[in-house]
Amino acid sequence: MKLSSETIQQLLNDEHLLVSKPEVTQTFDFLHYDTRQVKANTLFVVKGAFRPEYLTQTDGVSGLVTETRLDVSLPQWQVTDVQKALSILSMAFFGYPQHDLWIGAFTGTKGKTTAAYMAYNILKNTTDKHVALFSTVDRITGNNSEDKKKSDLTTPESYELFKDMRRSVDNGMTHLVMEVSSQAYLKQRVYGLRYNVGAFLNISPDHIGPNEHPTFEDYLAHKLMLFDHSDQVIINAESDHLSEIMTHAKQTHDLVYTYSLAGKGGAYTYTSQESAIHESRLTVLPSDLKALAGHYRLNLPGDFNESNAMAALIMSALAGASHDNMIRGLDEVFIPGRMLSLPISGHGVTFVDYAHNYASMHALLRFAQNQYPEGRVLVVVGSPGNKGVSRRADFGRVVSELADVVYLTADDPQFESPMVIAKEIASHITSETLEVHFEMNRIQAINQAISQATEKDIVIVAGKGEDPYQKINGVDEPYIGDYAVVKQYQN
Repeated sequence: MKLSSETIQQLLNDEHLLVSKPEVTQTFDFLHYDTRQVKANTLFVVKGAFRPEYLTQTDGVSGLVTETRLDVSLPQWQVTDVQKALSILSMAFFGYPQHDLWIGAFTGTKGKTTAAYMAYNILKNTTDKHVALFSTVDRITGNNSEDKKKSDLTTPESYELFKDMRRSVDNGMTHLVMEVSSQAYLKQRVYGLRYNVGAFLNISPDHIGPNEHPTFEDYLAHKLMLFDHSDQVIINAESDHLSEIMTHAKQTHDLVYTYSLAGKGGAYTYTSQESAIHESRLTVLPSDLKALAGHYRLNLPGDFNESNAMAALIMSALAGASHDNMIRGLDEVFIPGRMLSLPISGHGVTFVDYAHNYASMHALLRFAQNQYPEGRVLVVVGSPGNKGVSRRADFGRVVSELADVVYLTADDPQFESPMVIAKEIASHITSETLEVHFEMNRIQAINQAISQATEKDIVIVAGKGEDPYQKINGVDEPYIGDYAVVKQYQN
């Protein structure tokens, strides 16, 4: 794992990224973009809010890749786009691990994590546990405890992405299931990466704000980039903006695998048999993908998860999964922080879920209403600081439509005031009957909501799932997680 000056020049030239190069013959032993991670003889990639004085605080940097030349006496490769350069150099430094993996990728506004875990669980049976997973919740690069870690981003920075792929390959993994966010394309985290199968689950406004996508059109355009880098593609025929999605996919694919509920336009269809509080059941109708047809028990509640299951089934079929692999995978699937339910004596049932945008919250609350038509829906929710600003209006809208009581609280406020965020959510509440509470201590907000619930009510704790921290002022402050809070109340 080394990079020579000749290789660097060739890689950057091939991608039309190179502006200027130093006249040196040199080989680097390490690559990184964080001065805190530098080792001896490192090629350092200058990105983000970088200050030249950082270089004086570390030893080991022997060369730079940068968009703007720095006033330092080091060899410098000047490039047009440092994020693209980082991705190209990282895959080379780690020996192109993607070439040794079958890769399936999911994108969509909601359901990426759920569908990814479903496909991962099916392919564990197919490959005898030789499958890796890169998700919003976990990055799993092998079968030992040290090969599983909590994720900090849905799609990691390109350096971490290829580093973890290398670790996966070295651990004997042959397949990888991953989530690909719109931010991954916006920030060039997956530049140069290609997938065997790419699945598009759905689209609705999200991640729109000053630090993210400027418009919904830009958000959708970056989602659609998945098709340009996938050998085979799968599309939910019930998605909004389907015409635009299909038009883009057909520019590079003669065959598009579409799915839906029976009668909703997909080539591969299913019917919903049952949607209970702890499970759901569906039947996939016969098609040319023979392994798909049959009855499935899904170890997750909610009819909205059946659509995610269909995408995972098609992807798994294209990876060679058998029908038995599919039945077993869906029957056993468990997703940390997703649709975890806990009955509490005298206080109904509390659900903990990662739902963090309008689409996922709407589906979750509608399911809750259908399951408990005689009771109230109580919601505990907040919105992150310094990102996803559009979600604040969305949360105000969705609790107005489907909740009876809401506790507005903190959820990764970062550098903003959680109370200011909560009041912004409240400003978009239009229901005159909705009971609104403000409690910025998230643990107290959860406990208060549960204590207010009666036997027929349902409490939805949304947004964090089992996240072990709160992001406050740039620091990951330890947090026991929403599920642990509810569990403590139950006990």
